[in-house]
Amino acid sequence: MLAIVKFLSDNSGPFTVNIYPFISLYIDPDFPVEYAFFDGNASPINDGGTSYYNMFDANYDTLVWALQKNGFGNLPIIVGEIGWPTDGDRNANRIYAQRFNQGFMSHISGGRGTPMRPVTVDAYLFSLIDEDAKSIDPGNFERHWGVFTYYGVPKYPLNLGTTNSGSLVPARNVDFLDRKWCVMKPSAKLDDPQVQPSVSYACGRADCTSLGYGTSCGNLDARGNISYAFNSYYQRNNQLDAACKFPNLSMITKTDPTVGDCRFGIMIEPYYGGAERTLGCLQMPVSLVSGLGLFLLTLL
Repeated sequence: MLAIVKFLSDNSGPFTVNIYPFISLYIDPDFPVEYAFFDGNASPINDGGTSYYNMFDANYDTLVWALQKNGFGNLPIIVGEIGWPTDGDRNANRIYAQRFNQGFMSHISGGRGTPMRPVTVDAYLFSLIDEDAKSIDPGNFERHWGVFTYYGVPKYPLNLGTTNSGSLVPARNVDFLDRKWCVMKPSAKLDDPQVQPSVSYACGRADCTSLGYGTSCGNLDARGNISYAFNSYYQRNNQLDAACKFPNLSMITKTDPTVGDCRFGIMIEPYYGGAERTLGCLQMPVSLVSGLGLFLLTLL
């Protein structure tokens, strides 16, 4: 590590660090929630006479101290990623995300920095939009860091100080596919042996990370979970009829199945650049990963 830092120093390069209070909260249920934010509501931590009221300052200055201790006290630091997700976990929601990101922007906007480096902090918010194909190995929240939805609408008010109005500017003239969804047939039975492999297939090839405890769609019943999975796959495949043919289970509807804050999405109009609209193989493999499907069916 010292060799890397020396290389950066010799070549006038910055040290880039990602700071994620959310992940500390995610992996440690005993983490003090208020310490993740910038409201001043947390009990301060006294470090050698210096009081730290939020995790960012403490984390940042831990790095400053380590660099200083090893002879690189003047090495520039860039916060390469910092943010808060809006779904996929009980602490990932729009209220917390707005509170954190706005609090962070307000915290650094005055250029006062941190106790050990009272200068302007160079930082990049993560991220612009959600990434619905990102790996969820670290957690389902990984697909929900966006400040904007996938169709370009701000998820919450956020003043970055870059517009006259102080608000984010939504994307304009976004074209959606038809207002139709793929859902579970009313006549289909929950104990149909095709339900579990069908849900596993859909979720494995689309995005079901909004389902689960404490998420935006966490209050759906079993039929709602199944419909959400089917629709996610259907929209991911640009509403092709073949993507809503789960055996004796699914149907296309023009009645919006959205429930409360749980939005059943509609795909934006794809751009094919002259190519024909095609779809990969939709045949279900004999062997399917079944864990997620079983989980979704037992959320009642």
